[in-house]
Amino acid sequence: MSSSSNAPRRTLLLTGASRGIGHATAIRFSSAGWRVITCSRHAFPEACPWGAGPEDHIEVDLADHDDTTRAISEIRTRLDNDELHALVNNAAISPKGPGGSRLSTMDTDIETWSHVFRVNFFAPIMMARGLIEELKAARGAVVNVTSIAGSRVHPFAGVAYATSKAALASLTREMASDFGRVGVRVNSIAPGEIDTSILSPGTDKIVEEKIPMRRLGTPDEVAKIIYVLCTETSSYVNGAEIHINGGQHV
Repeated sequence: MSSSSNAPRRTLLLTGASRGIGHATAIRFSSAGWRVITCSRHAFPEACPWGAGPEDHIEVDLADHDDTTRAISEIRTRLDNDELHALVNNAAISPKGPGGSRLSTMDTDIETWSHVFRVNFFAPIMMARGLIEELKAARGAVVNVTSIAGSRVHPFAGVAYATSKAALASLTREMASDFGRVGVRVNSIAPGEIDTSILSPGTDKIVEEKIPMRRLGTPDEVAKIIYVLCTETSSYVNGAEIHINGGQHV
């Protein structure tokens, strides 16, 4: 339970929880006593390490607006006291070309652009707007997960992914302006090269040549900052984008 034994348990809604940063975020919040409700395209994993059950997992295709709307309604029925203390929009897709190649502006078809933006950009604002009353009731926080690829051309991240993350960073500012007026803070984090399963071959060269700290970040190093942005430590932080990249762009 939470640190104060008679305080109500806080609730996090997390999209994209099954691996990497999302997985570490679920563990970080759960370890601090939060209830973690997860959303993904897949069924609830049997080997879940944070003690949640299928009742705290919702299968949803975030690329499908109708299915996302359905999931939001289902989430609302599952919330205790109609309160949501934190929403972390972490789910994202980054399609590759043949042989894992980078998809550029020249070879990304319009359906790929559309699919990526539905998951990476539209789903976050749909989730936040759909749950605004519950966020207001808890004076909660929203964290959008952007990317280092949203501000510079990246050697591996495809153009649809990169531009969706740039748009999400801009959306974070707009949301901070609108949601902040009703007591809900909205911030983003922009991870750099984090040690997850989606790293591309050649990342070691970026570490060697571009990152002053000479190492990859860990998913938990990102999750710790997400946690801070959802708790009282950051009570006057609104509209920020925090770069977690070991100094890659200094």
